[in-house]
Amino acid sequence: MSDSIHLDVDTVDDEFEARGWSDGLPVVAPTRARVDAMLRCCDRAPDLELGTMPPRHGIVTPEILAINAVMAGCRPEYFPVVLAAVEAMLEPAFNLFAVQATTHPCAPCVIVNGPIARELGINARYGAFGPGARANATIGRAVRLILLNVGGAAAGVLDRSTQGQPAKYAFCIAENEAESPWPALHVERGFDSGHSTVTVTGAEGPHNLNDHVSDRADGILATLKGAMSDMGSNNAYLYGQPTIAFGPEHAAILAADGYSKDDIRRYVFDEVRLPRALWQRGGMAGMFPDLFPDEDMKPIIKCAEDLLVVVVGGFGRHSCWLPTFGDTTRAVTRLIARADGSALLSVRELL
Repeated sequence: MSDSIHLDVDTVDDEFEARGWSDGLPVVAPTRARVDAMLRCCDRAPDLELGTMPPRHGIVTPEILAINAVMAGCRPEYFPVVLAAVEAMLEPAFNLFAVQATTHPCAPCVIVNGPIARELGINARYGAFGPGARANATIGRAVRLILLNVGGAAAGVLDRSTQGQPAKYAFCIAENEAESPWPALHVERGFDSGHSTVTVTGAEGPHNLNDHVSDRADGILATLKGAMSDMGSNNAYLYGQPTIAFGPEHAAILAADGYSKDDIRRYVFDEVRLPRALWQRGGMAGMFPDLFPDEDMKPIIKCAEDLLVVVVGGFGRHSCWLPTFGDTTRAVTRLIARADGSALLSVRELL
């Protein structure tokens, strides 16, 4: 995608698909004018090397990211979120090589917090994990095109995911801070409420937690326990940092009964466990014997602090949880910087 390639807007989809630069959907032609408009929202020089992206270890620069953001249909004002998400994924703690190359169906999930989510219209309410919001769809898609075109993670080539998942197209949401009874994710991870951040996790798609009956915390937690005691998830044997995304109604019921996010984390650590007799019969227990404790019941997280808790969605008594690839990849939160330098870039890792 250099300047020497002639872009014919009528044939760009066929050309890019033939070159392996497409996710299978139509793309926006990354003309010089469109890429420059994207870069004007960036606080970095276009050719600044930000690192290399595994597994192919392609060089990452703002200009290369901008090209893919244009292709994804991003508006220029979305670009600082894309840039921050990519830089978070390049942190060693995230272990992008594992996320990109595994047979497991994980994908980087981008969770946006702070004022920028509202300014850009990043959906945090009804259907946040689904279609319909341009910011969610195109920021998430830009990340995927970058993982493909810079990281080289083409399905069946360097991306060895056995079945894949729809979240490999786009996986971007905002936390519903306005309807959450608890501190926001980025505040818990050391930032001010007025900061705008992205948090990336290596996650599976959302698994529904459906409870329309319970009007007390103990009922919702029992539903959660049943769903998360999942023999087939990587967290059953490799721990990691799964996410629970509570719908506002479930969150309100839990908070009314006095449950904080930390209380929920302790409940999951104490109660969401698999019997030794069960996981010795199948799953992956034999591959990682050193990861299994001596107790008869194995937790799905190493410690309570490893659970991420957010509020996402509109009303309706549904929540969801997002299993992860495992403890070899850690969630990373990064501050979003605007073109005028109004935010200083920093990294906060929950280790």
